[in-house]
Amino acid sequence: MATEANKMLVRAYVEAFNRFDMAALRQLFAADARIYGVLGYGGLDDVEPIWRELHEGMNINLEILDIAAEGTNVVVRYRESGRYSGFFRGLVGHDPTGKSYEVTAMEWFVIESGKIATRWGARDSGAILRQVTHP
Repeated sequence: MATEANKMLVRAYVEAFNRFDMAALRQLFAADARIYGVLGYGGLDDVEPIWRELHEGMNINLEILDIAAEGTNVVVRYRESGRYSGFFRGLVGHDPTGKSYEVTAMEWFVIESGKIATRWGARDSGAILRQVTHP
């Protein structure tokens, strides 16, 4: 049953992430959690500004398409969607276009003592850029 609890924890992460509820996210992650992504890695204090820009500039939303768990590992395949409506560091030199994007994204989690200890994220940033900046 631990794998089901781990999947529920990750589902709670997705819900809190989509709301950009940092208080809820801090409850789900271990105090010393490491978060790895396209723009680098760090703890929650390091990634919070990036996540804020993703929400404010890209209106990011994650929809779980598949979720699997084994032991302490949980892996998720998402439909990530959004709209480029404001500043985002990866799009310097491109004014917000209001255009939408949709890509497949994946994240891998390690759960320890009922908390997210590590999260790796992968998404096709090039596809996002093409969708939101090209005619």
